[in-house]
Amino acid sequence: MPASVFQQTLQGPAIFAGVGVHTGAYTRVSVRPAPVNSGIVFVRTDVLDRDNRVPVSGDAVTKTQLGTVIENAAGVSVSTIEHLMAALVMLNIDNATVELDGPEMPIMDGSSLPFVQVLDRAGRRGQDAPRRYIEILDVIEYVDGDKRATLSPSDRFEVAFEIAFASTAIGRQRVDLAMDEQAFRRELADCRTFGFLHEVEYLRSIGLARGGSMENAVVIEGDRILNPEGLRRPDEFVRHKALDAIGDLYVLGAPILGRFEGVLAGHGVNNMLVRALMANPQAWRYRTLVQDLAEAV
Repeated sequence: MPASVFQQTLQGPAIFAGVGVHTGAYTRVSVRPAPVNSGIVFVRTDVLDRDNRVPVSGDAVTKTQLGTVIENAAGVSVSTIEHLMAALVMLNIDNATVELDGPEMPIMDGSSLPFVQVLDRAGRRGQDAPRRYIEILDVIEYVDGDKRATLSPSDRFEVAFEIAFASTAIGRQRVDLAMDEQAFRRELADCRTFGFLHEVEYLRSIGLARGGSMENAVVIEGDRILNPEGLRRPDEFVRHKALDAIGDLYVLGAPILGRFEGVLAGHGVNNMLVRALMANPQAWRYRTLVQDLAEAV
């Protein structure tokens, strides 16, 4: 059973900066406290001629090719939000305003760990409103060929993921974890994004991956890992996919009480699962643990 009964925000601003993995643009970010029930809202401070607030929601996701992109009705977008979103949900931060002066979140070291560290420094404070969980009541699945993502009932948040690559540097990997704040810190937060050298070279040729480097990704060529320091964990690849999925699910606006399973899935399949859940209101309900405590007394 999750321990967090009431909503939380930050005690003060969490400030950091870095380059975007695709734009290569240097962006400054300030994650600030926000009132109860406001959720996570991104604000593009560099946009002054139209609505620059981009609230997070499943419907706001417009692109998923190389990361999760959200956009508002005015066409203002923020890309590569998933690593910060994973840190926010697993640190039990319900309400925050994320101000940034560019179109893409900094990639930092390619994991959620730098975000966890800056959020820790800012501190958290409780708020006088119950946290709402999304309790999964029935199985929801999205299948695209050999790719699959599923949400099913569980009394806790669980994440399972499986990947398979021809490269022997990766091969077939699977992880299956009961997930709370401490498990996220211990098992997933430091696991970095990854890519193949030929893909990076192609992306650069079409104007993407301008900020990508071995400082912020694990790079593979054939069956070799090119990073001099090697891997942080033997199965860092699948663990990063699990991290991505956690961030992609938090566009729903509340933490999940349920089990997520991904097989060969990515941001696109994750978001299609989110949309399938939203389209099936009988498969889930909002639940607060305040109700559980009241019934237990």
